[in-house]
Amino acid sequence: MVLLPLLVLLLQLLPGRVAPAWAAPGVCVGPVCGDEISRSAKHHWQLRLRVSDQQGQRERLVVDCRNGGLSPLAGPVERGYAAAVARRACRLAGETPLA
Repeated sequence: MVLLPLLVLLLQLLPGRVAPAWAAPGVCVGPVCGDEISRSAKHHWQLRLRVSDQQGQRERLVVDCRNGGLSPLAGPVERGYAAAVARRACRLAGETPLA
């Protein structure tokens, strides 16, 4: 039983092997957090993210990092905090607004 953890550790240290990524809590502003952030394949200035609040409400958003626009405009998660999470995700992705 002791050999199994040592084998796993040895496999992680081999060259050319990518270490496992540990999950991060996401980007949070106030009671709203965003995670599962990904860039659109077609438009590099768009990010897709999942936001959730402390009451357990979740939704998926698309943010246009050029102007900070959210799609959809209304939803169960409060839009002020969701917009702040989206702006922070855009900054972290290196997409700054043009205006």
